[in-house]
Parts: sequence; structure tokens; C-alpha cells
Amino acid sequence: MLSRPKPGESEVDLLRFQSQFLKAGAAPAVQLVRGSRRRGDAHPEQLPLRDRRDVVTLHNLPDLPPALVPAPAKRARASPGHPLPEDEDPEERLSRHDQHITAVLSKIIERDTSSVAVTLPVPSGVAFPPVFHRSQERQQGKSAASGKRSIFAQEIAARRVTENRIPAAGEVVPSLDPPEGAVPSEPPSSRDKGSQFPGDSHDFHRSNLVTGKGLRSQAAEQEVQTIHEENVARLQAMDPEEILKEQQQLLAQLDPSLVAFLRSHGNALEQAGPKAAKEQSPGSPTVPVTKEEPIMSTSASESRKEDKPEPRAPALKLPMTPHKEWLHMDTVELEKLHWTQDLPPLRRQQTQERMQARFSLQGELLAPDVDLPTHLGLHHHGEEAERAGYSLQELFHLTRSQVSQQRALALHVLSQIIGRAQAGEFGDRLVGSILRLLLDAGFLFLLRFSLDDRVDGVIAAAVRALRALLVAPGDEELLDSAFSWYHGASVFPLMPSQEDKEEEGEEEEPTTEKAKKKTPEEESRPPPDLARHDVIKGLLATNLLPRLRYVLEVTCPGPSVVLDILAVLTRVARHSLESAMRVLECPRLIDTIVQEFLPTSWSPMGVGPTSSLYKVPCAAAMKLLRVLASAGRNIAARLLSSLDFRSRLCRFIAEAPQELALPPEEAEMLSTEALRLWAVVASYGQGGDLYRELYPVLMRALQTLPSELSTHPPRPLSMQRMASLLTLLTQLTLAASSTHPESTSGPAEACVSAIPSSVTWTQVSGLQPLVEPCLKQALKCLPRPDVWTALGPVPSACLLFLSAYYQAWSRQANSCPEDWLQDMERLLDELLLPLLNQPSLGRLWDSLRLCSALCNPLSCAPAPEALPSLVSLGCAGGCPPHSVAGSASPFPFLTALLSLLNTLVRIHRGLCGQLAAVLTTPGLQNYFLQCVAPGPAPQLTPCSAWALRHEYHLQYLVLSLAQKVAPLQPEPAANPALHHALALALLSRLLPGSEHLAQELLLSSVFRLEFLPENASGGPEAADFSDGLSLGNSGDPQYRRGALLVQACQDLPSIRSCYLAHCSPARGSLLTSQALYRGELLQVSSLLLPVPREPLLPTDWPFQPLIHLYHQASDTPSGLPAADSVGIATRVLQWVLLLESWRPEALGAVPPAARLARLMCVFLVDSELFRETPVQRLVAALLVRLCQPQVLPSLNLDCPLPGLTSFPDLYASFLDHFEAVSFGDHLFGALVLLPLQRRFNVTLRLALFGEHVGVLRALGLPLTQLPVPLECYTEPAEDSLALLQLYFRALVTGVLRPHWCPVLYTVVVAHVNSFIFSQDPKSSDEVKAARRSMLQKTWLLADEGLRQHLLHYKLPNSSLPEGFELYSQLPRLRQQYLQTLPTEVLQNGGFKT
Repeated sequence: MLSRPKPGESEVDLLRFQSQFLKAGAAPAVQLVRGSRRRGDAHPEQLPLRDRRDVVTLHNLPDLPPALVPAPAKRARASPGHPLPEDEDPEERLSRHDQHITAVLSKIIERDTSSVAVTLPVPSGVAFPPVFHRSQERQQGKSAASGKRSIFAQEIAARRVTENRIPAAGEVVPSLDPPEGAVPSEPPSSRDKGSQFPGDSHDFHRSNLVTGKGLRSQAAEQEVQTIHEENVARLQAMDPEEILKEQQQLLAQLDPSLVAFLRSHGNALEQAGPKAAKEQSPGSPTVPVTKEEPIMSTSASESRKEDKPEPRAPALKLPMTPHKEWLHMDTVELEKLHWTQDLPPLRRQQTQERMQARFSLQGELLAPDVDLPTHLGLHHHGEEAERAGYSLQELFHLTRSQVSQQRALALHVLSQIIGRAQAGEFGDRLVGSILRLLLDAGFLFLLRFSLDDRVDGVIAAAVRALRALLVAPGDEELLDSAFSWYHGASVFPLMPSQEDKEEEGEEEEPTTEKAKKKTPEEESRPPPDLARHDVIKGLLATNLLPRLRYVLEVTCPGPSVVLDILAVLTRVARHSLESAMRVLECPRLIDTIVQEFLPTSWSPMGVGPTSSLYKVPCAAAMKLLRVLASAGRNIAARLLSSLDFRSRLCRFIAEAPQELALPPEEAEMLSTEALRLWAVVASYGQGGDLYRELYPVLMRALQTLPSELSTHPPRPLSMQRMASLLTLLTQLTLAASSTHPESTSGPAEACVSAIPSSVTWTQVSGLQPLVEPCLKQALKCLPRPDVWTALGPVPSACLLFLSAYYQAWSRQANSCPEDWLQDMERLLDELLLPLLNQPSLGRLWDSLRLCSALCNPLSCAPAPEALPSLVSLGCAGGCPPHSVAGSASPFPFLTALLSLLNTLVRIHRGLCGQLAAVLTTPGLQNYFLQCVAPGPAPQLTPCSAWALRHEYHLQYLVLSLAQKVAPLQPEPAANPALHHALALALLSRLLPGSEHLAQELLLSSVFRLEFLPENASGGPEAADFSDGLSLGNSGDPQYRRGALLVQACQDLPSIRSCYLAHCSPARGSLLTSQALYRGELLQVSSLLLPVPREPLLPTDWPFQPLIHLYHQASDTPSGLPAADSVGIATRVLQWVLLLESWRPEALGAVPPAARLARLMCVFLVDSELFRETPVQRLVAALLVRLCQPQVLPSLNLDCPLPGLTSFPDLYASFLDHFEAVSFGDHLFGALVLLPLQRRFNVTLRLALFGEHVGVLRALGLPLTQLPVPLECYTEPAEDSLALLQLYFRALVTGVLRPHWCPVLYTVVVAHVNSFIFSQDPKSSDEVKAARRSMLQKTWLLADEGLRQHLLHYKLPNSSLPEGFELYSQLPRLRQQYLQTLPTEVLQNGGFKT
């Protein structure tokens, strides 16, 4: 047995196997069966119908062929499964079924014309016979057989029909004997029948329905006429009513489509007669017509005239008269000539109804009533023809045109519309968002399909539209201008913050691991679903990157298309680390960009437009590489090690911009982007070897900076290049002080470069003398605001370099501390003190409040076209001057100045006294006061997140400077309470990526005793005095709030340890943030920050340890409390009491109901925690603060609470716990009673009196200890009938007694008394019956005390033992109302007053 072929065997082996198989003569394993296409067992007469072959059939052929020589016989083999009959010769069978052309031609028989009448031609009065046109044939109705006859044959047949007519009474009568093949007439419509038959005599000469088609003899024609005459005679013998009845029956029985077909042909016959009559020449007696007109009598025509004609459209007025001699105008189709008419008059909008938006070819929104000339090309649309412009639907339709110019034009207009929409030009003139409408309509994938077009113009228009959609105008300019700010190179990824639920649990996973793998759900989701949540992800799923690479590599488009593609790729790279990796790993994409647009040699370029960017350096390509390198350390290392990129980078930095043989602006931008790329690479501790090679170039550039700064006016591009150079030197200086990473436990990205930086301190120690003159020259422009604004980020970059320089200097082990301390003092005396004393600097401090995003939330409001699925910074049209990123913003310079001051103070403590004056600046104080003022939290949008991050940097640096200065100042000149309030506010606002700042605030500022001046200035005594005034009694001195506050201040170190253990950020995120802010470059993994979905800490972070303790106790199966639960609860309650007393604005974002819910968690942890004395005192003090008259009205338990799904559910578990472990604890009972106030939801009271009645036995809180007034429970009267019945049942059954639950007994008696004596006429019958029944039962009560309370209740009074006052005698109204009870009830109860 032969074996199957194995992998690796060649064709020679297969041939050898074949020869062995043939020699063996074995049976094959597979037998090939050919299916027959003929059905040999079919009947011969049915063969033509069942034969599936493509055969040629001719009609009207005789059955028997002539006696001619047949075609050559064919031999065939019978198909398997279809054997031939034994008595039939195969050759004869094949000959019988043969449809070959030779066999067909052999069957031609001459037509018999012996019975055909010969007619003479009709004489004509013209020299030549009239020429008939094809339009005549179109006017006729096609018969069933007309489709297989030529136009000429149909015309001749129609002419013969006309010639055979018999004229009578001046009318053209159709012939009774039409020739074979005449076009049959259509039957008259039902409308015509109804108007012809009844009551009139008719002269029918021919049937319009029966034509005799298919009959071959003249007797058949006579038979048709006989049938027609019988039908006419039958119709004439019928009454009109019978005719109409039969007509209705026919219409009911026939198919509606058949009726419509007959009526349409009847209308065509009616119109054919007048048209043929108009074509007759006036001199000729008869003119041949192509269609018979129904002959009617005068009465019939009169009856037709009496019918009201159906309303028709007005006659079409054309600007010219079409002639049939014109090409393709032989048949005038009026409906297709509507576009040649004049436009209808423009309608004026008289109402406020919405109209369809129309746009010009430049993307401008046209007003509904604008009247534009037609030569502008804005009226080529069908709908609303009088209005100029095109709607989005029409433009979408035009993008699918077969004409490439139309597709390109539509895409161009759509891109213009998108650009104007993002710029905010449409404002509120449109309803809804254009971008959202376009994306919902599939515009994203329309662009992707257009990129696959073969026409270069369509591809260019699609790329332009894609750039307009993805790249928001102003975003890149904003990010580029902030590159040299304090940590300005670190940016948030431009990706949606609302991720899917599957990704919410992956926050702790390193970003690199996320980029390297995809979830199966994401891989299987179609691109439309991805694009609905994230436009960039949806585009990447459609293989956008390979297509863009093909366009760049193969089609070689023009400069504008190249720049658009590079801008799109840059936007994709800013999306996330995953997107940047896909751009980097796209085959040949980066290779093509580097080789074509970053060459090392090129032809000199002049000023002006260029025809091609290929083999010419392009700044946009360098920027793309810089954005890619910012995404991660690995990407930067791969870029440096591939494509000979080091030499290319040296090529563009070694020469000055004016020597690059490029246009001046392009040369400046290219040099700037090259420096920025090097700075990004240096921020990872890489590229240090380039510094040694380019050291002379950098020194020469530094030496020219002061002279360039002195030129007026400063050039913006030159300022950006100088700032980028200073930022590069800053990173190189930090690299010189970086140390080897201690461990490899961090993310994988942080351990790629384990080699220490190749830059040493000796190589950068000589940079300071070159940078200080630049700073001095820049500070000379501070008094001149216009020149200062033009300098851009250069002064900030100088200050940041000095800060990094002194930080690196202080880290050198072999340097003398005296040297850097003396140099710092010199810098302070020569530069910083004169700067701090300048009045112009005060102007910058004063402008903080004007440019703040916290103080002016509208400056960072989202753009009108902002979409959740397409993130943009919303900087269309440029940032406002008075904003964080505006031209007049003081944040970049002041943040850099504070960074330098912090560095100096941290190294040289002796400078604190001289620099403390910064904290007392009036502008800074006013700015802080507005930042801590109560108000809603700032809305977190991509633009506000970017601006707030830089604003928080300034606030943190001020607080860091304040906490360094505070211990060394015996009398603080600044306001420490304000700084403490700012620290608390900043801690709850910090965004992801600032974990190091949050940790430092917890360590140094938030729990710092120096920031609590109330402790040393009579704060505890003032608290006791305030409580004494409000509560009316002093109480135990040890339980007073003042003593608790003093103890809390003494326990601040323990409180800080507690919060550091529960509120510190995750370790991985904290290490990444620390490496970035401390300048540990070898541990920086990426310059992309986490997505800012929400602040690092929740607004109720002071309660976080308590919430963790509650969840930990709930998750413990045995119910045992966590270790040191008493200490955690005590520390949290101490800190919350301190904030409630001295920093109430810090808890302003936590509603009182949420605070109450957090206090309830203390009692739900276990059964013993609330019994601890410190916990009891602190909870009591907090409960008193919560029940203050100014706080109590804002206690709302019906609104949604943060971190709580349902307060009624929490209250139900609270009641269960109280019933189980409280043992009548009064503090526990006070918390149970607080939600039972009358203004709260009745569900809470129903839960107590319906499901937890046992609580009433232990709820013994005295009336004098009730934290809120008793009237909060008794007013207004209860209106819930179910609850009132539960109240009455609790009283009658003895479950609720005054010595068990005095508070609720008073409340229930008050509500039941109000109900039984209520006489509201609007009450329903059910309520009236329940009231009367309850009153009767009250009158019949055996408990005389309860009966007396319910009938004689007067007013609540907590000072009385019962809790309410009673009437000594029933009022007259109550007595009269009791008289309405039945007599037997009054007698049984004994009426007493």
C-alpha cells in the first residue's frame, strides 16, 4: 500500500509514486464522476422546455424540416447514470436535439403570401415620402412580441395598419383586417368605460384587447371580429347599471396590477390620437398614424367633457423650444427638463421652524434667505432648488459619484465644514453637533474608503478631510508652546477617558503591558463599534497605517498631502502608547518617512512653494518622531539605534538654521524639532554621547543667545528654538546627576536602560555662566509687557535650567558644599532679590486670578464640537490671552521661579528668611482665597485637565516653599491657615500623574501643626464657647469639643500615619511619578501621563480609612474587626472633627447626608467599636455639628449620595444592627432617630414601624438628649395612611410605650391625634373611613392613659415628662366631632370630657 506524500518531498518523488501506482494496477481510492447536463429520459416533446443549454430558438418555424442535407452526424458516449434506450439510435437522438446554426438554417421555409391582400401605396402631396422618426415608435405601446422585432419592422406594420383603414364620416377608421404583426391596441380605462357605455349608442370598429396574435389564417381575423361584435352587442343590450355592476365585479376579481397595466395603456391610447393628428400636414387629405384612436359618438364626447378633469401640474415653461431635429431631442421628456426652468422665487421664512442647513463650496453656512446668483454653482440640487448651497446629505451623495472631480469636491467641502465647525464659526446657528452627525452617518469610514481610491485628487481630498476631522486646530500649537514649561513635555494622552467596563479593572497594569496585548473582545469588535467609543481605535482597525504608508511610498503625493499625512500620524501617536507602537511597527512606514523627508543631503530650497517634499527635510517628520519618542523609553531607544538616526540628528543640529539651505521658517522649525527630539531622548537618560560630539555647536549657540534676545521685535520661531535648546541643556544636566536604578521591580520600561548616563558633571558644569546672561537679558524686558510676551518660554527655560543645575550640583559627592552655597547666595543677591522687588513682578502675581482655570472655568470650557470619542484640547482659534496658556499668562514664568526658589531653599536653609516675602504677595493671597472659596469642583475636560495640571504645579510649589519656611519663622508673615486650606483643596484635586505631589502633601503640608494656627490662638476655647451658646449647657469639660481638638492636634503624627497607610497612591504609579518629578531620568518610563478620568483622591477622602475599615469588616467571614480598628476609627474621627471645626470648606464637597452615612459606618463595623469612649465622644461631637441649625436644612437623604447606592438599604441594615447589639445605647439611638424626621422619605419610617418594630423596645433616648428640635418630627401632619395605621397599631398593641421610646411615642401620639380630628373636605372616602374607624377605636380603648393622650393632645413640649401638653377639657370642636359617632359607641365608651 502506497503512503501519502510527506512534507519535503519534491515533484520527482510524486512522479515516482505515480509510476509505482500504475504498475501495481490497484483500484483508485477516488472515482471521478462527470454529471450529465442533459436529461436523456425526458419526453422528446418536453426536451426544449427542460434543456438547460444556451440554445437558439426561432419562432414561427414549421414542425417538419425540409428535405435538405442535414449537418454532419455527431457521436457521443452515454453519460453514467443516464443510459440510452436500446431501441434508439444515439446519432438520431443527437440530430433531433441538435440546435447548431447549420441545422437551424436548414429549417428555413419561404413564407406563403398567397392569401395576403396587395395594397397600393397611399398618394402623398410631397415630393419625397415623409421620414418617420424613432419618437413615433416610442409613442406607441409595445406589444408582447415587439421586443423581438426590429424598429423598422414595427414601423412598417404600423404603417400598413394605417393604410388599411377605411375612412368614414371624415374620420380615420382602423382596418378590420390588420396585417400580421400589427401593434395591438390597449383596452379603454375603467373611467372611459363608465362614461361611454351607459345610455348611449356606440360604434366600435375594433377590439383594443383581442388582436388575434398567433393565428395564421384570414379566418382567424374574422373570428376576432366576430368575437368583438358579440361583445359590443352584449354591451349595448345591457343597462348602464348592469354595466357598472359587471365592471365592479371585474375590478374586484382581477389583479390590481393587471388593472393598473390596462388603464395605463388606455391612457396612452388616448394621448396617441391627438399627437398623431397634430403631426398631419394641413394640405394632405390623410396622414398615416401610428396608433388608433377610440372612435366615440358626439354624446360620448359630450359626456367626457362634462367629467371634471383631474388636477394636473401647470404647463412647463422652458427657456427654449426644443426641436426634434436636435440630437437626442426626438422625444421631449418634460420631467427631465425641469432643471432648465427659472428657479422658483425664494421663500421667506415666516415661522421659527427649523430648516435644512446648506453650505457653500468653502464650507460657509448660508442663511436660509440668502439670494445668490446661479453662476456660483450652488443650485445643482433637487430639493429646495431655490435655495443656494448643499446639504450634508447631498454632499454625502456626491462623494459616491462616478466622476472623480465630484468626489474630490464633496470631500473638500466636507473638510471645510469640519474645520469651520471646530473653529466655532457656526455657534448656536445649528441644532446639534455637525461632527457627531457626520460620525453617526459613517463619515469616518467614507474617508477610509476614499483613501482607497485610484484618483490622486480624491486621495488628497480624503487626507485633507481626515486631518480636519482628527487634528483640532490649535492643539499642536498649544502643546508645542508649553514644551519648555515646568514638566511641559509630559502630557496626557489624547484618548477618551470613558473606557469600556472591561478596561476599568486594568488601571494597575503597567501601560507597556497594555500596549503589547489586546483583549479578545477588542480584537473581535468591528471597527464601527470601536469608532463609536474611540475614533482613533476605529481607524486603526481599518488598516489606516498601511494605506498611508502606501500613499507616501508609492503615489508620492504633493507637499500638502504629505503634511496632512504627517499631521494625522502625529495625532495618532498622541493617542496612546499602543497607537504609537503601531505607528512605529507599521512595515516600512517610519523607514519611508525618515529616508524621504529627513535626508542628510538635499538640493537647496528657495523661498516660496515647492512642488515636492521628497528628499527634502521636513519639520513635521521630525515632530512625528519626537511625539513617538515621548510615548516611551523603548521607542526612543529604537529610534536612536535604527536608520542611522544619530547622524541625521547631528546633521540638523550641527548647522545653524540659516545655513540649512531651506526656507527660513522651515529651517527654524526643523532645528527646533531636532532639539526637542534630543531633549525627549535625554529625558530618559539616553543620547548622552551626542553631547560630546555636538558640544562646540551647543556652546556656540549659547553664546549667541543674549544677542538674539536683544533684537527687537523678538521672532517667535527663534524664541521657541532658544527655549528648546535650554530645555535640552536642562535634561542633560539632570542626566549628569542621575544615579543607577536601585532595583528592577518597577515597570519594564524603566529597566531598559540600566546603563548610567554618559554625561558627567564636568561636561555640564560650565553651562551656568552662559545661561545667566540670557536670563539677565530676558529680565530686562519684564517692565515692557509687549516685549515680555514676545519672549515666550525663554525666561522660564532659563530659570528651570538653573534649578536643575543647582540640584545636580548638590548631588555631586566630590564637590564642596561651600562652593554651591556661596554661588546660591551670589545668585540671590545679584539676580533674584532685585527681581522679587520689581513692581513688574507684582503685576504677574496680580494676573494669576485673571488667568486661572479654577477661578475662570469658562476659559477651559469644552468646544462646541467636542466629542467624547475624539479628544481635543479645544484650542480652536487660539487660547484667550487671559488663560493658563494665553499670551498674558504668568503661570509659566512664576512656576519656574518658584521651582528655582524651592531648590535653593531645600539646599540652603539660610535663604528662607529672604525668600519668605514671596508668600505675602497680595496678588498671590487673593488668588489663593478664590481657589479655596466654596464652589463646585472644576469640570474635568481634556483642556481643563491640561490647564489645571500646570496650575496645580504652581500651587504645590508655593505650599512646598511655605512648609520649608514655616519652621524657621517665629512669627509667620504669611497666612498659614490659608495655606492649609489650599493644601486640603489641592489634595482632593490632583490628577493622575501627580501621585508624588499628593504623597508630599500628605507628608509635609496637610498634617503640619504650623498650618493650624487655631491651636495656639484660642481655637479650642472658641469652640467650647460656641457650643455653650448653641447648646445652652457646658457639660463635662472632658467631653467638650475644645478638649477633643487639643487632643487631635497632639495626635497629628498618628493621624498622618493612618492616612498615609490608606490614602497613598498605588506603589507603581507613585514610583513613576517620583522619578519624573525628582529628575531620576534612568527610571522614567514614559512622558505620557495616565488618562485623567478622575482626581487621584475622592472628595470624601477624610473618611477613606473608615470606609476601608467598614468594607474590611464586611468582607471578614467571622465578622471580627480588623487590627487596631479602634485606633483607625479614632484617628479618622479626630481629623474629621478638626476639619469640621476649623476647615469646614474642606468638607464642603461632601454633603451632610454623606457625612451621616459615614458616621453610621462606625456602628456597622462590629458590635463593640461604638462603645469605646474616644469613639463615643468624637461621634457625639460630630453629630452635634451635623445637627446645627445652619447645617440641618441641607441634610437631604433623598438625593443620590456619592459612594452609596441606596440610603434606605443602609438604614435597614443600620436598624438590624441596632436591634442586635445596641442594648439601648443613646448615641446609637440618636443616629437611628435622625433620619425619621417628617421631611424625609416615608420609606424610612415605614421600615422602622413595619419591619423593625422591635427597635422601639430599645430606643430609649430621652427627649432632652434629642439633637434636633421635636417639631422636626411632629410637623407637618403625617399624610401616609399606611404609616398612620402602623402608628395606631403600635400604640394599641403596646409595642410603643412612653417609658420605652419617649421620642417616638410623642411623635406618634401627635400624628394620630391630628389625623383622627382632621376634617379636611378634600380627603378621599378611604381616608375618611379610616379616620372614622380609628376615632371609634380610640374612643373604645381600654387603656385610659393612652385614650386620654390621643384625645386630649395639645402641643409637643420636650421639657415635660410626657413630651407634650394636654387639654384639661376637650375643645368645643372636638366635642362636636365626637358627637357624630354612633350612639352605641358613645355609650360603650362612656362620653367624658
